[in-house]
Amino acid sequence: MTTAFIFQIAILIMSVVIHEVSHGYMANYLGDPTAKLEGRLTLNPLKHLDLVGSFIVPVIAYFTGGFIFGWAKPVPYNPYNLRPGRWPEALVALAGPASNLILAVVFGLFLRFSLVHGVGNAGFAEITMMIVLVNLVLTVFNLVPLPPLDGSKLLFALFPERMYKMRHFFERYGFVLVLLFIFYGWGFVSPIVGGLFTLITGLPLS
Repeated sequence: MTTAFIFQIAILIMSVVIHEVSHGYMANYLGDPTAKLEGRLTLNPLKHLDLVGSFIVPVIAYFTGGFIFGWAKPVPYNPYNLRPGRWPEALVALAGPASNLILAVVFGLFLRFSLVHGVGNAGFAEITMMIVLVNLVLTVFNLVPLPPLDGSKLLFALFPERMYKMRHFFERYGFVLVLLFIFYGWGFVSPIVGGLFTLITGLPLS
């Protein structure tokens, strides 16, 4: 098992943990303490790791495609405890991708200015680039408007009430749609991730 894989899996785990904790904090802020009561508002990875999403999928992704991808156990929340309206659920969903985007921007700008001023070495740059890349992938992928991804909650918040049956259909078959997207739609994600990576770091994504 290579050093690169170990660093990538560590970055992925902490990134997905922060993603899920952000969901929980936003839900708690908007009136639902479910995640807090279940001890999920913690950065302790052991509270969030999922056997399939945090280990099996990342290993398969790395040794077949050379890049880490995965997820953590979703933080539980009760939408009926949130403040009234259709937007609180969307805000809870968006908190996860927003946290990954913030991490990508902070580390990306740090890398950009470090390179300008000659700070750090090749190893530092490689790890920082990986943090930016992993978090951009998590951001863009989770904003795809397919259940159970976070972007679907934003889409549903925009739906008029009379289209609830459509939401039910998407949620029922969402996992299948996500799998199809991973196999056939990943080409739409890659250019967006590459463009954001270059915009933030000033470096091409090779």
